[in-house]
Amino acid sequence: MNSDKVVQSSCCASNQESGGHGCAGGDIHRSTQEREKEEKVSTCCHEELPKSSSCCSVKDGNNNLLNGKEDKKGVVEYNIHGMDCPSCAATLEKSLRKMKGIQSVQVHYGTGKMVVGAGDPTIYNQVPKQVQKLGFEAEFIHSPKMETYKIEGMDCGSCAMTIEKHLGRNPKVHEVRVNFSTGKMHVDHTTSEKEIVKEVQRAGFEAALDSFEYQKNEASSKKKREGASTTQVSGIFLALGFAGSFSNVPMEFLTAFYAVAMVIGGFKPAKSAFYAVKSGSLDMNVLMVSAAIGAALIGEWLEGATVVWLFALGNTLQNKSIARTRESIRSLMNLTPPEATIKSGNHLIRKAVEEVTVGDVILVKPGEKIPLDGEVLTGTSSINQAPITGESLPVDKQLGDIVYAGTVNESGSLEIKVTKLVKDTTIAKIIHLVEEAQEKKAPTQAFIDRFARVYTPIVFGLALSVMIIPPLFGSGTWGEWFYKGLALLVVACPCALVISTPVAIVSAIGNAAKNGVLIKGGTFLEKAGVIQAMAFDKTGTLTEGQPKVSEVIPLNNNREELISIARTIEAYSTHPIAQAITTYAEERKISGKEGNAFKAIAGKGAQANIDGMDYFAGNPKLFKEMNVSLNEIEERMDSLQRNGNTLVLVGTHTEVIGVIGVADTIRDMTVESIQTLKKVGMSEMVMLTGDNEGTAKKIAGETGVDRYFAELLPEDKVTAIKKLQQEGKHVAMVGDGINDAPALATADLGIAMGGAGTDTAMETADIVLMADNLEKLPHTIRLSRKAMNIIKQNVWFSLFTKLAALVLIFPGFLTLWMAVLSDTGAALLVILNSMS
Repeated sequence: MNSDKVVQSSCCASNQESGGHGCAGGDIHRSTQEREKEEKVSTCCHEELPKSSSCCSVKDGNNNLLNGKEDKKGVVEYNIHGMDCPSCAATLEKSLRKMKGIQSVQVHYGTGKMVVGAGDPTIYNQVPKQVQKLGFEAEFIHSPKMETYKIEGMDCGSCAMTIEKHLGRNPKVHEVRVNFSTGKMHVDHTTSEKEIVKEVQRAGFEAALDSFEYQKNEASSKKKREGASTTQVSGIFLALGFAGSFSNVPMEFLTAFYAVAMVIGGFKPAKSAFYAVKSGSLDMNVLMVSAAIGAALIGEWLEGATVVWLFALGNTLQNKSIARTRESIRSLMNLTPPEATIKSGNHLIRKAVEEVTVGDVILVKPGEKIPLDGEVLTGTSSINQAPITGESLPVDKQLGDIVYAGTVNESGSLEIKVTKLVKDTTIAKIIHLVEEAQEKKAPTQAFIDRFARVYTPIVFGLALSVMIIPPLFGSGTWGEWFYKGLALLVVACPCALVISTPVAIVSAIGNAAKNGVLIKGGTFLEKAGVIQAMAFDKTGTLTEGQPKVSEVIPLNNNREELISIARTIEAYSTHPIAQAITTYAEERKISGKEGNAFKAIAGKGAQANIDGMDYFAGNPKLFKEMNVSLNEIEERMDSLQRNGNTLVLVGTHTEVIGVIGVADTIRDMTVESIQTLKKVGMSEMVMLTGDNEGTAKKIAGETGVDRYFAELLPEDKVTAIKKLQQEGKHVAMVGDGINDAPALATADLGIAMGGAGTDTAMETADIVLMADNLEKLPHTIRLSRKAMNIIKQNVWFSLFTKLAALVLIFPGFLTLWMAVLSDTGAALLVILNSMS
């Protein structure tokens, strides 16, 4: 067991501002009021963080910047996607500073944000285009004019690019982003919804405005059924032509069958290809249609029809597989019942959840799902919170407890006061954050996208060269090389490679959400896969965070008198240690005394006047400052501290009458979770605490962590994280997301617990465990590592398939239909592997 002390100071120093017991475990024991206050005031401004990720980077202006529009200081904030390292941030800054009208640029690699200042507001709309030229993507943060549409019919990432370029040419469209993996388009425009839908249709796809109601009621569309039947009809004509070739059917009829198969199966790809070319894109539709037309021109009608049918069949299967991946979040949405039973006087009324308002009282019977977030007014029950938190055991709820929409009431009837509208519930927020996370590009995906932008034009140019150059120099016939060039066109499609990363990430993030883990994006999924060391805040993470009295040592042999005096002093304190003492007295029915002149002594303890004498309850430092001798109890104090107790001394100006030991209890899941993390390959477990050396050593031994940092001030946690990073480790920090914001931001990966109970945790961390325990942490690490392995498998398989096809083309072993089969087959296998 190692012990690392970053700061050798009294644990009391960490609590100077709390007005309570300085030795309450340093950062551990905070009152409910303090926690609420810290939720309202972000703590991330208290430390200067190394990753340029402080929310204080733009002083006092962030609230305005979040709207993605010019604030009083003339700056706008963007989210940047695709940065692989801090040098990318430097590249962006240097390039944008050269733009005319730009006054200031700040790019923060750690947070993926960019702040731009310009004299002319029209400059801000030009910034995303300039950023895109550099190989990245920029988006206004929470633009109020941005609308979201569901897009149907996209086959790969290049289809998304086609839509972006097509809509980008419309002067009424200011910004457009299309995400293939989620099938969504975000557009900022000044035209009508109908016009946007028409523009998407002109590009060969279908669009519908995304909304809460639309998501709840979305079903398989008629268009999907038509697409499937088109593929079937095309296949029938292809089969008729192929069967006819073994009989005496005239060649003209066979050609007609093949031509009909090509027209029916290729109409949609041809339409999409037309708009792709018009928009300046070389997507898979352009390549496949070119190959099919080329085959027809050289008289290879069977080959051309086979290419079209295999392409259509592959797209149909891909779309169905991708749709299953995109539906990963739909199961969360279906958790909440569509109606609620409202109690109005003596009547019960059924209402749609959208019509229920805050303050309404709803009745939930045993076995029913809770429709909205709320507070229990009457009744007791066990609630299955697994859909939200992933917890395996039901949680008991009673008067005053918070319950969440989508959870299941297992036993008693409950009357619940609604505290959030349907669009603001915890499950709705999870769905929104997961959908946002699925749209964020991971570094691997951004790199592959940039590679594909270069790969496709190069191979397209190579295909044209193969068609023209060899026959010009007399090396073979035009027909032979033209055919090889067509096969090369098919191989030029990077569909499988482009799909290899986003589908795996979307699937993993959806899987995590269903298990009570919120991963905020592909970047953090990738980071979780390479974490080597994990640092835990002790209080509220490894332990319950609710201290209990463990030892009572009266020096005058009057135990009840000691407890009674301590209860009197602590009667008006909200400090967790004070509450532990009063609770202990209440459980033993020991009443307090008549007291007055109650006073809190900041960082040291409290005092009260009892029977005309001043009594004190506090840490040893308080009594040392009053020159009260502690020699007689020094050994007992040391023994208690070595056993993990925080000490509360009770006495007067002249003597100590007793010592009360208070200790935190280890969570039930802690030891099991840490052992499981070690089994999945986590190399080092570290505990951070403000407690004394003895307490830290005891808790570290009981929990099974490998190392601990003791006697830390709150700001010292950041120093401890940096020390671990300097040792060459990728470090994750696990805390409550409120008091640990600086350390969470400093770590390579910030993980917050108890996300279902606090909005702050969901906003501050990179990964959020919705349950208030570590049960799902090993699952998260396993999932991220599996996702990274799948992505690597997909990338290498896609590259190998392309390379093998390229090698086989020139000897003449690879036919046109085989090239299509290898391309669509590889894409389909990549998707299926990503869904595993």
